[in-house]
Formats: sequence, structure tokens, C-alpha cells
Amino acid sequence: MNVVLKSARLIDPATQRDEVIDIQIVDGVIAKIGSAIRAQSDAQIVDMKGAIASPGFIDMHVHLREPGFEHKETIATGCTSAAEGGFTAVCCMPNTNPAIDDESVARYVHEEGKRALDGLVDVFPIGAVTKGRKGEELAPMAELAAAGAVGFSDDGAPVANAGMMRSALEYSAMFGKPVIQHAEEPTMTKGGCMHEGRTSTLLGLPGIAPVAEEMMIARDIMLLRYAPKARYHVAHISTRASVDIVRNAKKEELSVTCEVTPHHFTLTDEAVTTYDTNTKMNPPLRTIDDVQAMKEALRDGTIDVIATDHAPHTIDEKEVEYTAAPFGIVGLETALGLAMVELVEPGFLTLMQLIEKLSANPRRIVGLPAIRIEEGATANMTLFRPDVRWSVDIAALRSKSKNSPFHGRVLVGKAMGIINNGKIRLNA
Repeated sequence: MNVVLKSARLIDPATQRDEVIDIQIVDGVIAKIGSAIRAQSDAQIVDMKGAIASPGFIDMHVHLREPGFEHKETIATGCTSAAEGGFTAVCCMPNTNPAIDDESVARYVHEEGKRALDGLVDVFPIGAVTKGRKGEELAPMAELAAAGAVGFSDDGAPVANAGMMRSALEYSAMFGKPVIQHAEEPTMTKGGCMHEGRTSTLLGLPGIAPVAEEMMIARDIMLLRYAPKARYHVAHISTRASVDIVRNAKKEELSVTCEVTPHHFTLTDEAVTTYDTNTKMNPPLRTIDDVQAMKEALRDGTIDVIATDHAPHTIDEKEVEYTAAPFGIVGLETALGLAMVELVEPGFLTLMQLIEKLSANPRRIVGLPAIRIEEGATANMTLFRPDVRWSVDIAALRSKSKNSPFHGRVLVGKAMGIINNGKIRLNA
């Protein structure tokens, strides 16, 4: 491997570096960073004029579906979708069949990730908090951590039992791994399929009250005070009050972090008026005030991470009555474009801040080494063009499933390739 990135705009949050420069990568290692690097005759030249080179993006919340639901997605197709979207790494949730609740399944996922795309995209499993994700008995956290799990979650379901969550926080602290909570009080959400409010009433659809999310986060933060060495992360936060609870917890200097999905800072419950089941997700799309709160919290740092909650489902599964359809949409390939349109162009985030929330922050939360862009460091980079306008075509998505509400939407900013583990992949 001998690659020269010519005239790349290097943006690195770790060093606050933002400059146009050449970068030479030989055998997966950054050999030289400088002006007007003279490439050898056998070097692959990548014209980066107008494009950005940044530390590799990581999506800390994806559903790769394997094992058990390979008709929706496989580790291989999920990694291809991730590479297309500009991600060099993903963390996959444990709601598989069997769940990632023991060492053998965690190792299987990790090893299959190494085989997919010849190891171009790193795959890190998230271990289940409880056996079978049933909320009844703790999963073997020590074994899961030893097998490569970078966090614990029962995502798709909350850890509803307070005693179980307290134990999970205390045990996870022994391994320095975060507990990632799908924040939902299940007795308040059963049968709901969209945000509870004016729009759900008009549509005649059963609602999911925002307080169900907010009270679970509040409870967990109270438990965190009893386990101060633990690390607690809120998945796919969606309401203004939830953000306020996290903001106040951070003021107490509790170890709490959170993420938001692109669809929760982009769409509102008004999108459900089409009855398009691709607008059905959990947590549901909220109000315009909640969307605004997500953007404000990203800007002030309350929300640490942008994560997609990439949740593939087949066409047959989604083309049913709204109340019967599964929750979730694919998101790996639209995340960057939506973030550019909704956050960077309106001035909520700078490019530096956006990259931090897609790269540095999620790696820190799940305990992965920080990426260094300097001579002698292993190359782990995302390359993207911030000004390219493109229209989402679900037929062209590299994911095995096509369940996206953004078909036909014009976005700005697109990944042009990734470099990782001694390999380069440039998108067509």
C-alpha cells in the first residue's frame, strides 16, 4: 500500500489541526505529512482538492442482525454499508438470535467482522446486560469483556428492573465499560407506535409518551449516584426534558454521556401523517421543539455522539399496517449528509465539532484508543467531500435492507472513502 492524499483538508479534533496538506500512507502507516509530497511512480494518487481527511468515523449504535436475522442484514453487508457511509468502525447491538450474551457469540461477531471486506471496517460487539436480554439475570460481563465487548446494553428493550440496573452499573465498572440504556419505561409504552401528542390523536395511532423516556433516564441517574465509578450512556435520546436531565447530571460531574440519531435531529412526528412505516422508530419521532433541543444540545456539548441506530428490516416486514410494522430504519449511508444539512450548514456545529461527535467522542466512550493523525501512526481515516449535493436513492443503498424515510431527499456532504487496517476503499 502506497497512497498519497494530495491537497487534503486535514481536520483533526485531537490536535485542533485544520489545514490543507499532503498525506502519504505506506503499508497502512502514515509515512509523511507535508506540502507538495513527491510521490513515487508506483504510488496511488488520490486527488483530495476540496475534500476532507479526518480521523475515522465510528458508529457506536448499529444493528448488524447476524446471527439470526441474516435476511435483514449480515455483518458483511453491514460493513459494506458502513464503508459507503464513511465509517471505519461500528459497534453492534446484541439483539441478535442468539443474543450476544456469552463469550462464543461475541467472539463470532468479532471474527466475522475481521472477515467482512477483508477487515476494512472494525466490528466491536456490545454485550447484553442480561441473559437473553430478558432482564432477569445478569449476563457474564467478565467473559463478554474478555471476548471484546466494548459496552453492555439490552438495546431494543430497556433494563427495566432497578435492582438489575444497579447491579449492571456496579459490575460494569469493574471492566471500565459503559452501560448503554434504551431509555423507556415499558409499562407506559406497550402498544405505542409513535409520539403521543396532537398528531397521534389526529391519526388515531397509539402514542408513546415522552415521559416514559425521561423517567427512565432520571431513575438511572439516581442509581448512578450509588455506583459513582460506573459509566452510563443514554442511547438515541429524543426529548427536550431528557436532554435537560442529562445536562444537569453532567453539571454534577457524573459519568453520563448520550447520543442522538440523525432522524431525531431531522424529522418530527408530522412525518407520520403519510403512514409510511419507515417513519416508525423507537424512540419515536418527536415534536419540532424536541428536534430543536437536540440541535441545541449537540451545540453545547450535552449530546456527545451522533449514532445512527442503523436498524435494517425487509420490505415485506415494513409493508404492513403502521401498528404492525417493526421499529427502525437504516442510517449508515445517510448520516453524514443529514448532519451536514441539519447541523453544519445552519451553524449548529463546525466541521471540527461534527467530526469529534462522529469519531473522537464515541471511541472515548467505548474505551477504544484515540486515533492519531501524525507521522508513524496507523492510518485510520475517513475521506469526504463536504460540498457534494446528492439525492438519496434507496435502491442504491449498500445495506441489505432499504427501509429509509429519506428516499429522494437532497443531502450535502458525502463520503468518498475510508482507510483502515492497511487498506483503502474509495466509493464510486
